[in-house]
Amino acid sequence: MKHIGWAVTGSFCTLDAILPGLTALIDAGYEVTPIISEVVRDTDTRFTCARDFRERLETICGRSCIDTQTAAEPIGPRKLLDALIVAPCTGNTLAKLSNGIADSTVTLACKAHLRNNRPLIIAVSTNDALAGNASNIGHLMARRNVYFVPLQQDDALQKPCSCVADFAQIHAALNAALQGEQLQPILF
Repeated sequence: MKHIGWAVTGSFCTLDAILPGLTALIDAGYEVTPIISEVVRDTDTRFTCARDFRERLETICGRSCIDTQTAAEPIGPRKLLDALIVAPCTGNTLAKLSNGIADSTVTLACKAHLRNNRPLIIAVSTNDALAGNASNIGHLMARRNVYFVPLQQDDALQKPCSCVADFAQIHAALNAALQGEQLQPILF
């Protein structure tokens, strides 16, 4: 059985959109450990209450969330995960991953995981994907063991720099990444 980490960052408007994909992985027989950023852990928004969202994740996965850097650090040395998904992945997290910054639960989990040469799958959700974060996305696309869930502009007229992953393709992107392949097309 494959053990997958599912890291969640603070793209609050897309949190509900990731839950069907998470449930599908569990239903497909994957063991999933939820990992949440400090922002997701601590922030109530108009989209969700932090405690309620955490409870939903833990209920779906049947295990507690990793929510501190101390708890995330053993992911690497203990080789806890076969793959790690970051969905949704904010622009802030993209920038940190691109620049080797590991100052949050999610970025440290990613750094720790990547040291084992295992796949990291990123599902982008950011308003600046085609602006300030375009270079970070390009840099990460060129990195070994980093894969992307196919993405598209989510509102080209009102938010021309914004992109969001097709969360329905997370399972397919994971399967491709486990084979060392990038699911295509990346942009649709």
